[in-house]
Amino acid sequence: MSGELPSTLSKCSKLRTIILQGNSFHGDLNNVNFSNLSDLKILDFMLNKFTGKIPESLYFCNNLIALRLSSNNFHGQFSIRLGNLKSLKFLSLTNNSFTNITNALQVLKSSWNLTTLLIGTNFKGEAMPEDETIDGYQNLQVLSMADCSLSGKIPHWLSKLKKLRELFLYSNQLTGTIPPWINSLNLLFVLDVSNNSLVGEIPKELMELPMLKSEKTADGSDQVLLLPVYMSPSLQYHRTNYCPKLLNLGDNKFCGAIPMEVGHLKGLTALNLSFNNLHGDVPQSICNLTNLQALDLSNNHLTGEIPAALENLHFLSDFNISNNDMEGPIPTGGQFCTFPNSSFFGNPRMCGTVLIHHCPSVEPGAAPIGSRGLCGGDIAFAVSFGVFIGVGVLYDQLVLSRYFG
Repeated sequence: MSGELPSTLSKCSKLRTIILQGNSFHGDLNNVNFSNLSDLKILDFMLNKFTGKIPESLYFCNNLIALRLSSNNFHGQFSIRLGNLKSLKFLSLTNNSFTNITNALQVLKSSWNLTTLLIGTNFKGEAMPEDETIDGYQNLQVLSMADCSLSGKIPHWLSKLKKLRELFLYSNQLTGTIPPWINSLNLLFVLDVSNNSLVGEIPKELMELPMLKSEKTADGSDQVLLLPVYMSPSLQYHRTNYCPKLLNLGDNKFCGAIPMEVGHLKGLTALNLSFNNLHGDVPQSICNLTNLQALDLSNNHLTGEIPAALENLHFLSDFNISNNDMEGPIPTGGQFCTFPNSSFFGNPRMCGTVLIHHCPSVEPGAAPIGSRGLCGGDIAFAVSFGVFIGVGVLYDQLVLSRYFG
């Protein structure tokens, strides 16, 4: 459908839900008086061509619990009246042209009931707010401030969000290290800080996140989302625990060895450490991650052999260790017979049937893997994995792209 929204929409005073996503509606929304829609609870205008500012009349919809205006052409700063929507639980304004992220976070902190806040792909080139007066958000479970090119460090005020389960900060210009308070977010099971300029060694505190160590979901975490969150145009999830447990540190400037403690993260479904400056052997402990479905260690300075026990990760469906300095034979059992040869390119001392270099015959019982050790990244990453859906487990190959609506 296309055209402008008719002003007569405001006469439908009993409307509770308006979902017009994925159309070609355009124009300014100020011709509709939303204040007449006092019963309105859900409004979804995602993926249209609306322009201008969010209409002031919308801030009188006191019963609104879910608002999605993502992927339109809205601009300007958030009105202070947006904080009047005290019932709001789900807010997505992703992929517009909003400005002043500090003001936005100050305005929204009075929306005490917010559980999902998606404001990425806005605020281009601004600084990440470090203002300690940013508080509230005590019920927030999902937060995306991704793809904003924000400069600065990972701010300390995030440590106050004790109910946070999913945090997306990818595709910014963040510097510094991952702060040690990260392990205080006891419910966090999704962390994506890829495509930034973070430095230092991978902190041990990341290996202490309770929900990544556990194969269970947090009590009360299986909550139905008021509107589905889109991982890609064809993939959406309706419950918070449908998003797989993942840790994405790819495309940064991390250095040092992969911590042995990575083997503690038995709940992990996807792990991306690609495009960093990591060195040393792939730790044997990584073979303990029996739920792992995607593992990307490509474009580092890793040495040694691929741990043979990775063959035992029966759900591993996407593996990439290309462009390192690995050596020795490629395992042939388990899922390794399904991986393309491109997963191993750029390791001239590696051998195997999928490569030009075939391995010489090896004496039975000869099984290498020692430990060595440098310090000191570009390209975005998309990870394939299976998703837990409904009752039981369905391992479909799906692409996790960087689209949140």
